[in-house]
Amino acid sequence: MSNAYNKLYKLLNKYRKYILIMIDTIIAVVSFLSPHIISGIHPDKIEWFKNTWYIYTIIYISTFIIMGVYKNIWRYAGIQDIYKCLQASVIANLLFLIFTKSFNIFIRYYVYIVAFFVTSFCTMAIRVVYRAVLIIGDRNTKKLSLYTNIMIVGAGQATVAILNEISRNNPNNYMVRCIVDDDETKIGRSINSVPVVSLTDKIPTMINKYNIEEIILSIPSIDKDNKKRILDICANTRCKLKILPEVYSLITNGNNIMDKIREVQVEDLLGREPIDLDCTLTKKYIQEKTILVTGGGGSIGSELCRQISSYSPKKLIILDIYENNAYNIQQELIRAYGNKLDIEVEIASVRDKNKLNQIFELKKIDIVFHAAAHKHVPLMEKNPEEAIKNNVIGTYNVVQAAHKYNVEKFVLISTDKAVNPTNVMGATKRIAEMIIQSYNRHSETDFVAVRFGNVLGSNGSVIPLFKEQIKEGGPVTVTHEEITRYFMTIPEAVQLVLRASSMAEGGEIFVLDMGEPVKIKDLAYNLIKLSGLEPEVDIEIEYTGLRPGEKLYEELLISSSENQVKTSIDKIFIETPKEIDEYELFELIKELEQAAHDIDIETILILIGKLVPTYKRTINEKCSEGIV
Repeated sequence: MSNAYNKLYKLLNKYRKYILIMIDTIIAVVSFLSPHIISGIHPDKIEWFKNTWYIYTIIYISTFIIMGVYKNIWRYAGIQDIYKCLQASVIANLLFLIFTKSFNIFIRYYVYIVAFFVTSFCTMAIRVVYRAVLIIGDRNTKKLSLYTNIMIVGAGQATVAILNEISRNNPNNYMVRCIVDDDETKIGRSINSVPVVSLTDKIPTMINKYNIEEIILSIPSIDKDNKKRILDICANTRCKLKILPEVYSLITNGNNIMDKIREVQVEDLLGREPIDLDCTLTKKYIQEKTILVTGGGGSIGSELCRQISSYSPKKLIILDIYENNAYNIQQELIRAYGNKLDIEVEIASVRDKNKLNQIFELKKIDIVFHAAAHKHVPLMEKNPEEAIKNNVIGTYNVVQAAHKYNVEKFVLISTDKAVNPTNVMGATKRIAEMIIQSYNRHSETDFVAVRFGNVLGSNGSVIPLFKEQIKEGGPVTVTHEEITRYFMTIPEAVQLVLRASSMAEGGEIFVLDMGEPVKIKDLAYNLIKLSGLEPEVDIEIEYTGLRPGEKLYEELLISSSENQVKTSIDKIFIETPKEIDEYELFELIKELEQAAHDIDIETILILIGKLVPTYKRTINEKCSEGIV
């Protein structure tokens, strides 16, 4: 039986256009004859039919050809294709009516009416049958392939779109076995013949009942709490998880909705609403400006370049010491924008004061985003002189150049580790904040900082490390069972930087309300579950102890919460600045620079303690790689 289907399938595919023309010709002739048969056969009618049937058929087939009905790929046909077929049928019958009236050919009106309805119904019906035969043929040619049993969570419009697309085109060999939804009125009903079987709390039971291998969360507008709840239930199964993005990402512009479905990422499990800010002011102040991004090849710097490019700057200058990263983002933006974006790359170090001054003098820079920094906590504990050279002296060099050449705005990318720091990296970023706040008091340039927590997927973040450890079969190493961190995605972090800089007046340290901190242990568990494995069973968790300079938790503000000033933008706050002894600050920075040059570690740590009184030096000679 399957061989017969396959042969028919190949034959229809090869001669599909001619077969459809032949079928439509037969339909046109029969449709035109049918009203005469209905009203009774008479010799005059037969003679009249002989003289007019070919006119109707030629007009009908010609209209279908001109309107492109035979160009449609009916395997993937939808409502629009059926509508186009109906439209062609209407036009063909109207043309025949006009033709016969113009040449005084007498035809009774019931003939037009019956012929129209019969041709319209038959031409559309034959295409539905044709499509069904092709689909059966497709399935039989794939009979050796295994179907993937899937469950869809959500019984709304997005699920209808998914089911429609799967029925038209199913390269993944999906077999939708069931749908679950929290609307009790939908239980027991079906969508496209797929049953809605239960509420979401019964997902594990339904997985066993229907042998589900993959789950698709198809509720794009779901709130954060329900999203986390459902994903937590799904993550405790061994099914592969996929998700539709937020509503604003679902504008497919005619594309396959299945292309919008993506793997569930760990950020989906954080239980925090994504930050979505109005960027009208951001565009207004970046447009037609010359922008410099230091560290432009890094994870934060490259995302800054991407988002800045979308706001039509006059020129974008990417500065980085690592040429491969700088080249990669340059080529990505050239592919995306072509000649619409004026982009330059400067291979330089922020430690090179002379090169920086040359760049600032020649390029007439309007806005600086300073993202260049050493960020690895344990590595900077081991090499504090490098943290000083890059994070303190490098920032000082860029700040001086921005001030000297009258840059409009300078935005420092800071970190939550600058708050009451217990490590060299955090302390150097706090010193960088102090430098820009001091310069802001005397400069025409507006100096500001933006402080946020860990970014998911950034260079050196804990998530790539966990993924590698899971890939290798474990164990996954967590420093402490109770350790927590704030998290945000890279695009969110950059969106905050750009929005804050657009509203800055100078001297502010902007802080993002990042929601609740996340336990690193929970993050590790979720990543293991997303890999289809079970924590502590398939992959062990190993607690290694806090590393040099590491805290159990991070703080976003230096001062207590009453010193937060809420801005007009939801989720963005400003820290009330502390008084700084500028003379002492810059004298100690000179001493720091010399100590870093001499690699005098003890002096460096003493000077950091003088500059940042809240710095709590940790005594721990053990050092491991990585960062949380």
